[in-house]
Amino acid sequence: MRVVAVLAAVIACVPPAAALAGTPLATCFRRAQPGDTAAAIFAHPRGFDCRSPQRGAGPGDYWVLAPRLPAAAADARVRSASVWQGAVALHVRYADGAIRTTGFTSATAWRDLRLGAVFELALPPHSARAVALLWHVRAAPVTRAIVLDPRLATPAQSHRMEVAMAAFYAAFGGLCVALLMSNLALGAALRQRFHPPYCAMVLCLLAYGVSSSGLLGQLTGLDNNLRLRLNTVLLALALSFAILFARRFFHPRVFAGWVGRATVIAVGAVLATSTLYVALMPWQAQLLDALLTVAFAAAAALALPLLWRGWQADSPHARVFVLAWGTPFAFAGLRIAQAAGLVEWNFFVDNSTLVAMALEASCSALVIAWRIKLVVGERDAAREQEMLARLLADSDPLTGLMNRRSFLREAIGRADQQLLVLIDIDHFKQVNDTLGHDGGDEVLRTFARALLAVAPAEALVARVGGEEFAMLVPAALTDLPEQILGAVRAARMPFDLAVTASLGSERGPIATEAEWKRLYRRADAALYDAKTAGRDRARWAAAA
Repeated sequence: MRVVAVLAAVIACVPPAAALAGTPLATCFRRAQPGDTAAAIFAHPRGFDCRSPQRGAGPGDYWVLAPRLPAAAADARVRSASVWQGAVALHVRYADGAIRTTGFTSATAWRDLRLGAVFELALPPHSARAVALLWHVRAAPVTRAIVLDPRLATPAQSHRMEVAMAAFYAAFGGLCVALLMSNLALGAALRQRFHPPYCAMVLCLLAYGVSSSGLLGQLTGLDNNLRLRLNTVLLALALSFAILFARRFFHPRVFAGWVGRATVIAVGAVLATSTLYVALMPWQAQLLDALLTVAFAAAAALALPLLWRGWQADSPHARVFVLAWGTPFAFAGLRIAQAAGLVEWNFFVDNSTLVAMALEASCSALVIAWRIKLVVGERDAAREQEMLARLLADSDPLTGLMNRRSFLREAIGRADQQLLVLIDIDHFKQVNDTLGHDGGDEVLRTFARALLAVAPAEALVARVGGEEFAMLVPAALTDLPEQILGAVRAARMPFDLAVTASLGSERGPIATEAEWKRLYRRADAALYDAKTAGRDRARWAAAA
């Protein structure tokens, strides 16, 4: 969220467009005719249309005239937004009648490309003041304009624009990298199905930011028209991965029925039209651009039923997700309206895609964090239930001691010498007859507490039968049987009933089940010897 705050602050602090990028230029246009020259057009500027929007002119070669320039310094720059053009020659007429020319082709445009995907051409040096500009644009499909948003800027204005764009794109890039790294780590740890498409979406957005900003062209010398193709592909992939992420993130009922089928069709249309755009441009450019705009608009329109269903879903994180995506889709609608010609072109609207996607990605990250918190809570609860169930399965429900199964599981496999003590309550049937079964149960619980009181920390203590108990400790603790007898004798039983016990002990390894059976058999024989000798005593197997 700190990165988002920085991003918002950068946008909020951007000065008015004129202060950043210079003074807008009024232009007129006409189609190029055989034999046209810049000198002849400057001398007799006939046939120019100064009222119609350029986007309706159709593909071809054009002259674009700025007949009157504001007073400009000799080192002024001419700036215009990047659009699809085969080549551009900029002719500058000076007050003394001289004409100087500069320009670029699609292949060399990267040299004059600035951050924000803006072409910037310096006025050729001349002693007189520049009074008019004439662009000769060749192979222009004219899907947005022939020359888009031309402006005359000072070096200071150009520098401020570069700094502002650098801050904007740096904030966007930092946000994408942070989201990508954190979600890659979370995805590897939690293995949720929605993490891969989310990370793919953020990666496409990061690549789109690098390409649409013009930085990719500056760094690689990429053909500008090829860069525009790449922008289309990356934006289509980002939208497709966003929808796939939502499909995996939301409950299946959100995409049930016609909405799910419509999203599949919309994603397919976006990918198909973007592929046609990349493969066929500039052939039938206006038709391809219209199809692409319709496909993106259809995909964005599906947000309405998706957001409504998400809001209706009985899930708090789904509702927060709906709120998180509301603003980005509003930005997307504005950008689509501009692409369709319903809204006048504006530099900041044109770059609103990055703002929208930054908000969407960051808000989605918050919802993902909430969803992960819920998942982790559910998983922890499930583990606690599992541990409780395992504990209940491994313990005696009456006394809380280990049961026979868990005792054997923990005991067998100890290759070093162990001391096994079998303890049996004397005349327990009489205890039950005297106190009843409830009283007998209380005697068993009291007896278990007496055993635990003298058991070493490493001891295994179990109830292995009705009134029979077992304790396993290292073989060196040979005084344990007498300690157990003393604890049982000292224990205060219900109704002050006198309860005694007989013990049988034996030492040996328990590496295998066979060794356990041998050790148990000998300890049990010693227990029988203690009972036949009069009870309330301990016997060792060696003496049995």
